[in-house]
Amino acid sequence: MFVTDKILPELPAPQNTKGIVHWLKVNLFSGPVNTILTLFGLFLLYKIVPPAVQWVITDATWVAETRDTCRGEGKGACWAYIINRFDQVMYGFYPADERWRPNVAGIFLVLLAIPLFIEKTPKKAWLAGFILVIYPIIAYFLIRGGSFGLVPVDTNKWGGLMLTLIISFAGIVTALPLGVILALGRRSTMPIVKSFSIIFIEFWRGVPLITVLFMASVMLPLFLPEGTDFDKLARAMIGITLFQAAYIAEVVRGGLQAIPKGQYEAASAMGLSYWKSMALVILPQALTLVIPGLVNTFIALFKDTTLVLIIGLFDVLAVVEKVLSADAAWLGFHTEGLVFSAFVFWIFCFAMSRYSMSLERKLDTGHKR
Repeated sequence: MFVTDKILPELPAPQNTKGIVHWLKVNLFSGPVNTILTLFGLFLLYKIVPPAVQWVITDATWVAETRDTCRGEGKGACWAYIINRFDQVMYGFYPADERWRPNVAGIFLVLLAIPLFIEKTPKKAWLAGFILVIYPIIAYFLIRGGSFGLVPVDTNKWGGLMLTLIISFAGIVTALPLGVILALGRRSTMPIVKSFSIIFIEFWRGVPLITVLFMASVMLPLFLPEGTDFDKLARAMIGITLFQAAYIAEVVRGGLQAIPKGQYEAASAMGLSYWKSMALVILPQALTLVIPGLVNTFIALFKDTTLVLIIGLFDVLAVVEKVLSADAAWLGFHTEGLVFSAFVFWIFCFAMSRYSMSLERKLDTGHKR
């Protein structure tokens, strides 16, 4: 037996427990079944990835004036179909001479949002409040026009990616606070408030969004005074907001139920009122716990904006699928449009997902085991 009173230096890990070979052995070739599945997966990748890369990039046509030119130059994708109509994909039917207005609104939003990602930026809460409350009003008057000398542009001409982002941003900004209020109402001890919240949530969760949009477009004007012109985009946004708020309410309610009872008692012991305890103690913890669920709801909202086509609004998918595909000069390139639309939606959804993961790590309190 060897005994010593000195601390021995740490020894390096054995060679067979580190490196790429060890990782492959543990994760991909740890047994007969995993080995077979790994080889089968590699075979599928071999059959799918090279032809896809060849169609998307290698044999693709990027510059062409007509469909016949695209057909003649290669067997791959015809991205000239998207490039030549890129302005319409971005703005829909928005007048070309006025497209600087949505561009300014978008750049202004990016400039406002950048400081939020900088760790040492002061007054972040005020800046976030400005983005959520004041900025949408400024952007609306800038894009819609009709005031300050700007030419009015009817919302029926809004479209493309611009419309998708507007509906998504407005839906998230309005549905989140409404969902939080509904979640608090459902957990309220006041019978009327609780009953109203439950009925509201269960009603909107039990109706498909496509039905909500159809009712907002067709049925809502019937309940308004005769001659009232209610904007079609506003109707769609109201329907989407109410629909998504019901789902957000259930996500937030799950976070509220996950907070230990001791946190409520601690807030009461500090003499905080109900609203102060919720705003300063309970809701910050609850919202941190449900970040994945909230982001999942936001992603679903972003993708559900494609349903506005049924009420005559043309988002990015509708422009590509219905408008551009009907152009006689580019008939036959429906696949390229769908692939491009899928890529656009994936980029935004993946960005939201990755940001939520980084936000989870940043707000992690270390209570997990």
